[in-house]
Amino acid sequence: MKPESPASALRELIEGNRRFASGASERARRDPARRAEVAAGQHPRAAVVTCSDSRVAPEIVFDQGLGDIFVVRTAGNLIDTYGIASLEYAAAHLGVPLVVVMGHSRCGAVEAALQEGEASGNLPAIISALEPAIEAAKGRGGDLVDAAARENVRSAVAALELRETVIGVLAASGRLRVVGAFYDIERGTVEFFA
Repeated sequence: MKPESPASALRELIEGNRRFASGASERARRDPARRAEVAAGQHPRAAVVTCSDSRVAPEIVFDQGLGDIFVVRTAGNLIDTYGIASLEYAAAHLGVPLVVVMGHSRCGAVEAALQEGEASGNLPAIISALEPAIEAAKGRGGDLVDAAARENVRSAVAALELRETVIGVLAASGRLRVVGAFYDIERGTVEFFA
């Protein structure tokens, strides 16, 4: 059943991550009956923007089933026009009350952006998009990769909330909440922040 508020959707994700991190995942709602149920239509409780990294699967990290999370994935959890349009679809047409932008520890996209040398193909676009987060994270102490990944999340959350798009309007009305999160790939835990 779809949560009725952003707060209840967030609670569901927090509880699911606690189960996952402790090794007590329920793996519920992934059976043939659930497949048949969602074949008729989807009603996800949240939309999650996250990295394409194979170690960061939101359905697993949040111990959710089929149809529970609408997912947008790109390297470095960067949000372009298509990503924003996907989130607008989730919010306006599917009624998700929560959008989570989730970065993670040891992000390979951030590591690539920090490396010296030339990138080939379309990789320079990702590196260029991550440079502001890297610059903002410098001098904060601690691990630069993780600090930049967190800064990238904060920047994306702010951009989604301030844009004159469906997301910004719904967030301003209180019908939708946009939050940032950081997943520790070693511990399995997700930290939520604004």
